[in-house]
Amino acid sequence: MDRAGGWRNGAGPSRRAVLTGGAAALVAPLAVSSWSATGAPLAAPPAARGAPPAPLDVELTARVRQARILPAPAGLSPVITYGDETPVIRLKRGQPLRAALVNGLDEHTSIHWHGIRLPNSMDGVPFLTQPPVKPGERFVYEFTPPDTGSFFFHPHCNTVQLLGRGLAGILIVDEDDAPRFDADIVAVVKDWALNPDGSFGTITSDRGAARAGTFGSVTTVNGAIGPVIDVPANGDVRLRLYNVDSTRVVDFQIEGAEAWIIAVDGNPLTPRPLDGWLMGPAMRIDVLFRAPRTAGATLRLLNVYSSEAKPLATFRAVGEPRANRRFRPRALPAAAAIPTPDLRNAPTIPMAFSATAVAQVFDPALTAGLPLADSLCLSEKTFWAINQQSWPEGGHGRLPPPIATLEKGRSYIFELNNLTPHLHPIHIHGYTFLVLESDQRPVPRHHADTVLLQPKERLKVAVKADNPGDWMFHCHIIEHQDTGMMGYLRVA
Repeated sequence: MDRAGGWRNGAGPSRRAVLTGGAAALVAPLAVSSWSATGAPLAAPPAARGAPPAPLDVELTARVRQARILPAPAGLSPVITYGDETPVIRLKRGQPLRAALVNGLDEHTSIHWHGIRLPNSMDGVPFLTQPPVKPGERFVYEFTPPDTGSFFFHPHCNTVQLLGRGLAGILIVDEDDAPRFDADIVAVVKDWALNPDGSFGTITSDRGAARAGTFGSVTTVNGAIGPVIDVPANGDVRLRLYNVDSTRVVDFQIEGAEAWIIAVDGNPLTPRPLDGWLMGPAMRIDVLFRAPRTAGATLRLLNVYSSEAKPLATFRAVGEPRANRRFRPRALPAAAAIPTPDLRNAPTIPMAFSATAVAQVFDPALTAGLPLADSLCLSEKTFWAINQQSWPEGGHGRLPPPIATLEKGRSYIFELNNLTPHLHPIHIHGYTFLVLESDQRPVPRHHADTVLLQPKERLKVAVKADNPGDWMFHCHIIEHQDTGMMGYLRVA
């Protein structure tokens, strides 16, 4: 097995992402790889004892390439990736990252680092936090992730098309003192809107955008349909489950094994059984399970959020069985770096997520001086709103005012009210919030960066506004985001 992974469904052999820089090159083979359709375990880069981790330099070239998704005789599919593969970047806590985006597309783009609490200028939202990176240009993102966990990155303009065709990458920040597992596997679930010949079909539609979204025709794990992923026999497996689809909601189940959730959106969670944890687009969970003891025995990864369970991948036990004791869930180290909101003195800000058929008109005095947006970042039609304010249609030349302005250093409770009959995964940039309670269901208090609102649900989350800047706030069903259910918070 190729230890560094390699998504081997392309036309050529697997190649690692390109690295530049002196010290970073020493750890390149382990620090950056790509996920594998066979689920190759990932190894964390070694660090000299007592020495701070050296910065990691990565070059990410957004480009079109041909990949094998559908089996022959279908043709290859023109996917879009950061280089020759989908990269997996792996850091130690406190390790700086310098990621150079090279735009090899024929449109401008950027990289948003989903779930990372980072400086606003590095958040990767064109026109709001940075100028767009034009075709042929290069932009370097520099930050040190303060938190450990399972994160990812993707563009933030024309997202429905670019993410729909595969433009995303994985970012993992390892804990210093996590329990030892026998395998650490990334499993990324995504739909593709493909025609039978392998070409792309309808990625977005008005009907889908105004409802639950436009669904793809083919579901993959790590770019492959129904892959078989090898795991060490009788081994304890940490499985990092990502939903990077633009639309689909999933409910994972591992058939034939006891499985426990140990992290949500990369943030440690008191272990709880994997049983009914719905995940909208952009949400992640880390799961711990024990592989079968007998070599060749299998388990199945299912999506049970449908009338009939859908198999996604198979885990196959290989090798001599590990000499593990009775299986028990083990907690990850606590997330000590996330600021604790002062709930007793936190004002509540209602946020209503609703449908709308009326384009909004904004006061020129409020929008004066804000950066111009263009047709890639603005929708032609509006179907959704936050607090009766829609992200502007293509006819509006400027960004709207912020949904709310927060005082730096103060704590706030957001009351998220879903006034629609549809699910909405709500994401706040630059912050990890504390999920407090729901009026419909019991929810454990936990940290997250994206939370799934049920139809007609009222759910409360809290943050301490310690990170200044303009931060996007939106539904992560991308068609909802692009057609109005998006805004931003200003922390000043």
